[in-house]
Amino acid sequence: MASLSPKVWLITGCSTGLGASLAIHALKAGHTVIATARNPSSAPSYAQITSLGGKWLPLDVNAPTAGDIVQEAVELARGRIDVLVNNAGYSILGAMEDISDEEAHAQLETNFFGPLRLIRAVLPAMREQNAGTIVNVSSVAGVDSLPSSSLYAASKFALEGMSEGLAREVSPFGIRVLIVEPGAFRTQFLASFQSPRSGMNAAYENTPTGNTLKYLAGLDGTQRGDAEKGVSVIFDVVMKSGVAAGIGDREVLRLPLGSDCVGRYEKKVEAMKADLEAVRGFVTSLDIE
Repeated sequence: MASLSPKVWLITGCSTGLGASLAIHALKAGHTVIATARNPSSAPSYAQITSLGGKWLPLDVNAPTAGDIVQEAVELARGRIDVLVNNAGYSILGAMEDISDEEAHAQLETNFFGPLRLIRAVLPAMREQNAGTIVNVSSVAGVDSLPSSSLYAASKFALEGMSEGLAREVSPFGIRVLIVEPGAFRTQFLASFQSPRSGMNAAYENTPTGNTLKYLAGLDGTQRGDAEKGVSVIFDVVMKSGVAAGIGDREVLRLPLGSDCVGRYEKKVEAMKADLEAVRGFVTSLDIE
């Protein structure tokens, strides 16, 4: 079982949303938190996290030197980082045809290469201490891509693929990897998504792409997911305590978060199984004789 002693958490994207809520939850539980944001002093959560004893560091995950923040965090925490939470991210939503190369690169830069930089930077310290947990905040879109979310989903699929391989690479060093896959939580996420600068091609207006965009716009502010409950589960799974106390020594890799996420997850698994069974008869006899 994981030790319940206080941990040092380095969390990205703590201005608002799940990042801010998780930082506050961990601080209230008696842990040390180093929170990051591009401009900490202007973050809506700055005062509350600071009042609880949280420490802040400025971080732009897109910067080539973003990994340097890990060493600053280690020094600030006097020697170690126990939990790295890659939470910073955003989404660009629209028809893939309308998304430029520049916009696509920017999406992958933040949601994939940002976490990659920080993970590479933190691994030497975690290997040295033979312990650590890397939490990569993905999305239900990292399992099931909807029309309008092709590039956002691509960034999260990439993050999940990297995380799956990474988990197998670092397990001999006592390091865990956890992929968190939130559904729709009532945060600022939908209010802050980006649209392609070119706008939407009129051909997509009354298609699943246009209809999904309208649905998502109407969903903002009415999401069923409670962020406080969500981060409580994330915290418990990391610590193997509370609702996750029964996990025991099992290392959960994926954490579907929210009833809507679980529903989409199940449909995706069923669809994959159906595809497999449809072709099984003629794809399993392809070995050289």
